[in-house]
Amino acid sequence: MPGDHRVNERIRVDNVRLIDNEGNQRGVVSAREALELARELDLDLVEIAPTAVPPVCRIMDYGKFKFDEAQKAKEARRKSTNVGIKEMKYRPKIGPGDFDTKTRNVEKFLNEGHKVKITIMFRGRESAHPELGAKILERIVEKLEHIAKVESAPKLDGRNMLMVLGPDKKPKKKVDANAPAAVKEVAAPEVTAAPVLDIEAVRALAVTPKEEA
Repeated sequence: MPGDHRVNERIRVDNVRLIDNEGNQRGVVSAREALELARELDLDLVEIAPTAVPPVCRIMDYGKFKFDEAQKAKEARRKSTNVGIKEMKYRPKIGPGDFDTKTRNVEKFLNEGHKVKITIMFRGRESAHPELGAKILERIVEKLEHIAKVESAPKLDGRNMLMVLGPDKKPKKKVDANAPAAVKEVAAPEVTAAPVLDIEAVRALAVTPKEEA
């Protein structure tokens, strides 16, 4: 990490294995000689492998090195904190335009590395027909099969139906349409199909007013 390196006069050893400012191996030289060379170039001598025998040092602009390391650490923190769970809400009777818009946003979230909670919101008597929500979820899975995987199967939560999708970074192997039939027969099983939701199983989750009585 930045600030953990011994620099210039703080390198108190007799000999070092030197890498110059262009990345060339200069072999084992005295620490004094290495420091003099760094000063001639108006650069710093930085110990990058203190446990090696002898320690490995590199000639560089230490100020720029610390800045670059800090920027990398900041970017890593930003990515780790920004990646989380997003939510997208659908209605059982959603129109084609709204469905496509919302699904494109889900795809965008997945491409950014987020998980996405899909919520189907039921109103009134719609809650007695969970298969309508299941069909919406099935359409979403089919549309996003190339980048998504189902991490949490559909379940009813009050008047909502929930499912969680996660980014699937494993590449899907495609079969060349011009390939010989024998090749297609071997390659085809490797193509991952979209999981099909069990609509009847989802229907069984519903609790109708009669069943509550």
